[in-house]
Amino acid sequence: MKPKTLFIVAAIVLLSGFLAASAFYQSQQREQAAQQASVNREALVRMHSPALGNPNAPVVLVEFFDPACETCRAFYPLIKEMMAANPGKIRLVLRYAPFHAGSDQLVAALEAARRQGKYWEAMEALLAAQDDLARNHSVDKERIWAPLAAAGLDLAQLKSDMAAPDIANVIAQDLADAQTLQVRKTPEFFVNGRPLPSFGHAQLQALVAEEIAKASR
Repeated sequence: MKPKTLFIVAAIVLLSGFLAASAFYQSQQREQAAQQASVNREALVRMHSPALGNPNAPVVLVEFFDPACETCRAFYPLIKEMMAANPGKIRLVLRYAPFHAGSDQLVAALEAARRQGKYWEAMEALLAAQDDLARNHSVDKERIWAPLAAAGLDLAQLKSDMAAPDIANVIAQDLADAQTLQVRKTPEFFVNGRPLPSFGHAQLQALVAEEIAKASR
């Protein structure tokens, strides 16, 4: 076989090998991306996650929040306004990211209040009292009882339920999911699985509007 022919054959073999390796690599990358997407979807919403709004809403807004977070408190009425302005189109799912010292106690109180059918009442009571019960980025547990009692909670039952292992498991799972999704601050939002391009109320509104428009096509 002539040298020129040998060179061409070798080049074809090398090119074929490169293309095969490239195709295999791309296939592996797609498989890994699909697996990661599946993990992320699972990490976004759990069966235990508190939710508000139409279960069949075209837009699922997932918020990782901390009841001791001032920005979370500021966004809460804004999100409710957004939902009211788009009736039936937005479902809010809350995930816990108790990053402030002691805010896991606030989360435990919320979950215990849910057992009494007063989750959202407890949420609004704790947010309204946030300045008093969360000082210097730390929660004073003894200050959480008065607002919860005023919201109609049975405090004896609440305190007993707060110690339940399944509530601790909920907090642990949400923190693990926050880590998986690289949530490092609160509030952190995902709109139909999409994170905000940058943080802000206007950015959240824009992404929600975009997803609503997609669903209307």
